[in-house]
Amino acid sequence: MSAIEPPFRWRSIVVVVFLPTIVFSMGEYALIPVIPALAAGLGSDLGGAALIASMLVVGQLLGDIPSGAIVARIGERRAMLAAAALALVGAAALLFAPHPAILGVGVLLIGVAAAAFGLARHAFMTTVVPLRMRARALSTLGGSNRLGAVIGPFTGAALLTLTGEPASVVALLAICCFVAATLLLVLKDPGAALARGPRTPGEAEIGTEATNLWRTLAAQRGVLLRVGGGAAILSGLRQVRQVVLPVWAVSIGLDEATTSVVIGVAGAVDFSLFFLGGWIMDRFGRLWAILPCALGLSTGLILLSFTHDLDTRVGWYIGIALFLSLANGLGSGILMTLAADLADRRNPAPFLGAWRFTVDLGGAAAPVLITAITALLSLAAGVATLGVLGLVGALILRIYVPRYVSSRPGQGRE
Repeated sequence: MSAIEPPFRWRSIVVVVFLPTIVFSMGEYALIPVIPALAAGLGSDLGGAALIASMLVVGQLLGDIPSGAIVARIGERRAMLAAAALALVGAAALLFAPHPAILGVGVLLIGVAAAAFGLARHAFMTTVVPLRMRARALSTLGGSNRLGAVIGPFTGAALLTLTGEPASVVALLAICCFVAATLLLVLKDPGAALARGPRTPGEAEIGTEATNLWRTLAAQRGVLLRVGGGAAILSGLRQVRQVVLPVWAVSIGLDEATTSVVIGVAGAVDFSLFFLGGWIMDRFGRLWAILPCALGLSTGLILLSFTHDLDTRVGWYIGIALFLSLANGLGSGILMTLAADLADRRNPAPFLGAWRFTVDLGGAAAPVLITAITALLSLAAGVATLGVLGLVGALILRIYVPRYVSSRPGQGRE
């Protein structure tokens, strides 16, 4: 890292980075709950609706493949604009789909767009934010996404109450994509705002041999298998938490309204801790956030697996749901921060694409694994298995994070 860092002010990124993120994620998360209803409206059965909904995760995985090369080639701002445009195309496909297959393609495109948008903003923050403030900045970026995830579903629910039409939520997504693109166009260029300056021709070419995802995966296989493997397990725990809490509530006989309140409050707890997690990482080191996050999620899932048949199971469910959110909130932005620590700051996009692909594989595989175990044994067995796997992931991170990332904030690898 250079001895003299460019000046950095929080206000220079509050609007140009965080506001488009909030708007884009608001539209994306508003859509998620209505995808099954859209599929059912076109004649899909329950299995078909689940398959169409899963296209969002598949699209994110597919989007990770070209996103690093695209961002490295055209820049972060243009990549975010292209992602917003692609999401608009996906929204149009959802609005006018004559067949469930077209609906699935639309959801897939939105997933690809979300991956590209997320990687572009991640690459931008990695490039411009000084290392001493990196974790706080990326945790705030994660918090911006969480804020959109809170606002979006509530806004979508209000629209559904007013119109009774799931298509109104798709229209909300389209509006959010348009607003995000407009903000990116009319606001001052983020690079200029942070005095980063344009890349030199030589810098633009750094890492061109690794802009292909598969080459990057091969070149960086050591760190991706070690640190990335632990991060993929943590990502899987986070996805399982989102899947398990609603399903567990149904299995213990909790009504939908109470479940919504519990999950909503848990989401608020999660969101409220994003900046604290970043401060801990910058002040004490990355392990001080990632280990409590991984161990907390693992312990919470293991505890939950023993409460299903207790007389006090509802109380345990509420307490563990809040505990899981507390653990997850302390790790806000940690996966993005680790990726930024490990990437080449001059040209981070190729590595970030490979990292996100690795982590998203874990996030996609975990719900499939818990579904399979539930089918073979029971829901409690599936939850316990993922909890134990999470302890293994925490051990992997404890061993390998200090080997690849400096334990002293501000002196990590650049």
